[in-house]
Amino acid sequence: MRRLSSWFSYLGPGIITAALVFGPGSLTLTSKLGSVYQYQLLWVIVAATILMMGFTGMSARIGVMTQQSLLQTFRMKWGNWTAWATGIGIFLVTASFQAGNSIGAGIAFAETFDTPASPWIWMTVAAGMSLLFFKSFYQILEKVMMIMVGLMLFSFVLTVVITRPSFTGILQGLIPRLPSGSLLLVVGLVASSFSVVGAFYQSYLVQEKAWKPEQIRPVIRESLTGIFILGFISAMVLISAGAVLYSQDIEVRTATDMGLALQPLFGSLTSYLFMLGLFAASFSSLVGNATIGGTLFSDALSMGRDLSSRSVRLSISLIMFIGALVAVIFEKLPLELIVIAQGVTIFIVPFIGLAIFLTANDGSVMGRLRNNLLQNIIGIIGLLVLFGLATGNFINLFL
Repeated sequence: MRRLSSWFSYLGPGIITAALVFGPGSLTLTSKLGSVYQYQLLWVIVAATILMMGFTGMSARIGVMTQQSLLQTFRMKWGNWTAWATGIGIFLVTASFQAGNSIGAGIAFAETFDTPASPWIWMTVAAGMSLLFFKSFYQILEKVMMIMVGLMLFSFVLTVVITRPSFTGILQGLIPRLPSGSLLLVVGLVASSFSVVGAFYQSYLVQEKAWKPEQIRPVIRESLTGIFILGFISAMVLISAGAVLYSQDIEVRTATDMGLALQPLFGSLTSYLFMLGLFAASFSSLVGNATIGGTLFSDALSMGRDLSSRSVRLSISLIMFIGALVAVIFEKLPLELIVIAQGVTIFIVPFIGLAIFLTANDGSVMGRLRNNLLQNIIGIIGLLVLFGLATGNFINLFL
């Protein structure tokens, strides 16, 4: 019991990372994959989760071993341009995708109560901004994210129980295979589940907790637990979509399609249950996504990186406001913003992953906590995936 209590006392950064990575985009992709291929691509979630664990663990160890932020470590190792490119690049990516998070949070209420989405969008963004007024913003963020993850687990696990999927089909879905026509969706799922930006921010969250090198074992356990929960939630959504939508031949275009499809089959209560999970996924990403972008933008410009600093909170508010404004004006994520985000991702994210990997192998920085053989194998596979995704996106966008 004492060991369990000690483990719970460490929960926080990994849960925050899980909550901010699994947003409405991930929910839509996993629902679509389940509706089209049932359980056949469950193995992709497992593989992406393992890669995400590898890079999140590296980032957590770097955060414990260094006094300065990871962005400042980049600056010391490779110069100012690296810090500026990383911080501003991540700010652009998070700001570009923030509209989707705002829309998802608003639509969850709009569909449930059959009302326009705009008022709900502003209300959810106002709720997110209100968290910034608390003196101990990190403690509040941690509690809110734990509640959101709890809501997602409750909603999606109960949805799986209600939909009664095939246990044999789930086991067969763990065998790697690539059905015809699935490649683009698989690439999208890997890109959304294996978030190097989320892994990068883990080092900041670890430092907010002021953990020390001698606490590394529980720190790593906590980080990996959070990412395991991320993969588990993704798997629950894919499984429930496979159980409900695959046989019905229902196409999923938005996250709400899955919730609406549940109603005629299992009643309005199940639909509301899924919408609750959609809100939790959207709101947690709305707050977490803005927190990452705001923190790194401020840190890149050497204006501070603590969540208690005014510059960080103003940057976070700016991203939230931009997302809400775009969501209300366009009522969807504009194609131009998607292109901007993908373009920045192509040139920034693979090199962020490489920089994390190189730092985690730097003995002068990491000491006894530098990467071991298994961590390097996972890291190299992850880098190959990142550069492969970037190459594919580059060809699609520009060639």
